[in-house]
Amino acid sequence: MAGRMTAAVLTGHGGPEVLVVRDDVPVPAPSAGEVLVQVTAAAVNNTDIWTRQGAYGRAEDPDAVVGWQGVPLDFPRIQGGDVVGIIVAVGAEVDDALTGRRVLIDPTTYDGDGDEPTLTAVLGSEHDGGFAEYVVVAADRAHDVTDAPLSDAQLACLPIAYGTATGMLERAALSAEETVLVTGASGGVGVALVQLARARGAHVIALTSEATAAAVTAAGANHTVSRDAPEVAARVREAAGGSIDVVADVVGGWVFAALFPLLATGGRWVTCGAVAGAVVELDLRTLYLHRRRLIGSTMHTPAQFHKLVDDARHGRLDPLVARSYPLTRIHAAQADFAAGEDVGKLVLLPG
Repeated sequence: MAGRMTAAVLTGHGGPEVLVVRDDVPVPAPSAGEVLVQVTAAAVNNTDIWTRQGAYGRAEDPDAVVGWQGVPLDFPRIQGGDVVGIIVAVGAEVDDALTGRRVLIDPTTYDGDGDEPTLTAVLGSEHDGGFAEYVVVAADRAHDVTDAPLSDAQLACLPIAYGTATGMLERAALSAEETVLVTGASGGVGVALVQLARARGAHVIALTSEATAAAVTAAGANHTVSRDAPEVAARVREAAGGSIDVVADVVGGWVFAALFPLLATGGRWVTCGAVAGAVVELDLRTLYLHRRRLIGSTMHTPAQFHKLVDDARHGRLDPLVARSYPLTRIHAAQADFAAGEDVGKLVLLPG
């Protein structure tokens, strides 16, 4: 399919000014084993902001301006890892019958299919993503959700937020009857963690703002604690009735210092983000003397994504869309995302 399309093109690392909306970007053509997807919805994630800013750093240089792999991105780049759309063309070696199917895209590429393969690339980082009218992806990353009861905007909430949340809870081995604290509970990953943890039968405590507490409770939290309240740790302990089995953390920074001591003996702290600060201090004695575990979690595995798609097809998930925007208002969407005042996901609707 020849022609031009509208896309939000990242021209370098930096502020909002390096993200340029253009209407003259060539529509990509699918190669062998690929499909061309007309994007109907694409959600905004924190990784979009950090990738644009080059804010991931390196172990030896936390302030290095780089992508998540520790190197600068190749520019220009179209971001957007949460993508749902319609297959409109297929490359060689792909079944023509896929044309017209509604699909949810797995944004990840791994070096194998084992229990914990190594993540090698992410849509919108190493490959052009869904902040455009069309995107090309490998056919095996496009999962048929034609009959799913969720809207396109709801489906677009799933890949990164719910995929990340699934990976966190799986790696932390959260089980029924355990107490889990979810930090940053009003964001996309936070709401997903609340919903998924509650579905597992866990007792869910959510750290959030007073303004979003009611919505987070509606998502499934048993208790909410204001992140701005004095003596936060004491309030969390009170809500838990004691120590915490699992902390699912997307915040980092001060949260780690304040709440790590609340972990039970044998408790697990699983982290996927650091929006409040990436560098923290840890007294190792508080780790080994209590047999606590620190777990890093990035995205999901292929097997976990298959489970997520199955849940979507059968309507077992209820993704919360906070707001939607035309693609041309991506700067407003990212500004609203950075403000952090919405509960749920912000979704762009190309076209």
